[in-house]
Amino acid sequence: MAVTEWGQGVLFPEANKVELKRTKFLLMKYRSMTMLMDDYEKHTEDMQQVAIDGEVARRIDQEDLHADKTANAVVLAEKQKWAYEQYKFYTTTIDRAYGLICDDEAQRAMRYRYILGYSAKETLLFFQSTMSDSTIKRKIKESEVAVANMLKLWGFFEKDSLKF
Repeated sequence: MAVTEWGQGVLFPEANKVELKRTKFLLMKYRSMTMLMDDYEKHTEDMQQVAIDGEVARRIDQEDLHADKTANAVVLAEKQKWAYEQYKFYTTTIDRAYGLICDDEAQRAMRYRYILGYSAKETLLFFQSTMSDSTIKRKIKESEVAVANMLKLWGFFEKDSLKF
């Protein structure tokens, strides 16, 4: 038995291509998820009132022949809360994995590219004076792999309710 294995499990699992793709997708959505969570936290009551007063809750499904605005407003509020909780789960998990990246340069590159939400081009320009473009791209890729491997270690991909 290899040192990195214990029983049926692997001590340091490596994410496969699908898991890496899922991780990158979540990293690309990180900034918008945090913005939407912030908006939800600040404006939950307003959103619920608009759903009750407005046309949003009149018909959730266009095939509805009869619409109960009050019931639909409750359903809409539950959907918004569910989305908020999913985003909270994803962003908290990404934050934890990001905090465990050992390479300071890779962590800084990820912070600028994904956590702060800058484009790939803006990230390259930001680090241009201290690293070459190929080094920056490599550091971003290393950070993506590090996060994906940490998510794999924690069993994230087995628990993730939104399969990719």
